[in-house]
Amino acid sequence: MRRLGIAALALALTALAAPAAAFVVEVTTSISMEDIRDEAQLRDALQKTVDSVLSDAIAFRPTVVLLTHALVMRGRLYVRLLMADQEGERTFNDLDLEREPEPTDVQL
Repeated sequence: MRRLGIAALALALTALAAPAAAFVVEVTTSISMEDIRDEAQLRDALQKTVDSVLSDAIAFRPTVVLLTHALVMRGRLYVRLLMADQEGERTFNDLDLEREPEPTDVQL
């Protein structure tokens, strides 16, 4: 009977515990380069694209937006955006980017 009580208590505590939620998303989108003639127009088009992604593609308010990759191909600028909320941003800050990764053996 005592084990049943302990199991019930452990189950209740597990049910009440809320995991930390961190939102991190990477979005790829593109911009037509046909009408872009100078840096100001490019900056404006890129800002409109980021605003569109923020309003239409994600369901949280990011605290950080990073442009991680850009490529021009066949008259379009393809951009990859990394977005994170405050908890997701903390995850990036906790990473030790100066540390060399340890080698790992992978066997298939």
